[in-house]
Amino acid sequence: MASFETLLETHRKAAERYVHYRCASPQDAEDILQDVYFTAHRHFHQLKNIDAFKPWLLSIARRKCADHFRKAEPASVPLDSIPEPADWRFGLPDPSPVRDVLQALPEKEQQILRYFYLLEWPQNAIAKQLGIPIGTVKSRLHTARQHFKAHYSPLTYGKEGTTVMKKLPAKLPPITITESKDAPFSVKWEELMGWFLVPKLGEKLSWAMYDLPDKTCTHVYDMQVTGRAMVHGIEGVELTAREASYSNKKEVINRTFVAQLTDTHCRYLATLRTDGDIRNYITFLDEEAFMPNWGFGENNCGNEVNLSPKEDIIRTGNVIESKEKPFLLDIVGRYTVEIGGKTYDTVCVMDIETYNSGVVSEQFLDKNGRTVLWRRYNRNDWHQDHYGKPWTELLPDSPRLLINGETYVEWYDCITDYIL
Repeated sequence: MASFETLLETHRKAAERYVHYRCASPQDAEDILQDVYFTAHRHFHQLKNIDAFKPWLLSIARRKCADHFRKAEPASVPLDSIPEPADWRFGLPDPSPVRDVLQALPEKEQQILRYFYLLEWPQNAIAKQLGIPIGTVKSRLHTARQHFKAHYSPLTYGKEGTTVMKKLPAKLPPITITESKDAPFSVKWEELMGWFLVPKLGEKLSWAMYDLPDKTCTHVYDMQVTGRAMVHGIEGVELTAREASYSNKKEVINRTFVAQLTDTHCRYLATLRTDGDIRNYITFLDEEAFMPNWGFGENNCGNEVNLSPKEDIIRTGNVIESKEKPFLLDIVGRYTVEIGGKTYDTVCVMDIETYNSGVVSEQFLDKNGRTVLWRRYNRNDWHQDHYGKPWTELLPDSPRLLINGETYVEWYDCITDYIL
């Protein structure tokens, strides 16, 4: 029989990721984890099936997190000091209608909704704060939900639930990129890394991929947020992506993700993968299956939302030098991007091998934090065993970057219907 130490070492990362997801304070998270490990060790002899060690350990972590929040003493927060619903963490379709509906409710119902959904207090903490029985909290919360639902109509996506998308061109429009002498600006970037959609209710987006050198559209992705979702007690939103070949409309792949947007990070929580007849849900706790394609940042904290130049990556023309550190993503300059006759003031965000070794991207964001243009570059020897030649030979006329002495060649561009 495997020892407790061996099993814990194997599954420790899953427990750490779960607790750090639930608890915003790193110090509190570490305290909870020590309690989890101590409790697991003390009761290990009661575990009859060692194959169930991981879910058993996570169930202990879940209870310890719940105990932590239950014991936390809520500070006295007057109703007037609680932010408006436009600041709610997971996004709402339109702040104005939501605010109007909320403010039309009785004050006690406004208060209970804000405590529960905005501040995320457990019901017993709300009861203690308001000096009312927990049964009254449950009743008031139920009534407030019903009243809000009766007055609020969510956004639709067109007739009969269809999504109305703008038409992306078959050929990439002419592009001119000019470096600006002005200093780069900071930007709030809430898009999902690699997919361009903001994970908030009501959001939808189409984007297209254009291969070089002919700049012909190969695939179009139609995306939308479909509703709220919960993964291992972590709240986010579910979104779907319909990938279609531009030349063959029958070649379609449908994907489903769950993602979470916070004040500081944007990250994936789960993805749905179809394995034959089985719908396989992979979550942030499934390290080997999830992290290589969907995880980003330490413990999958996600990509940063509030971007400012950090000088982790220094760019001079097409020559780039970077620090030796994981998760290299930085603003490297300010550029005027002209696409199809429209001009955008942008900053260039570079990502150096954060997902795949040998892959680099340029992402030009405007002041709204939306992608104007995204470009992928391959290191010259990237998958040379598969493609048979270095990329300087495969795409001899494509733009190149020299990064830490290595040559990278542009492979394809992406634009979204945001710029149409």
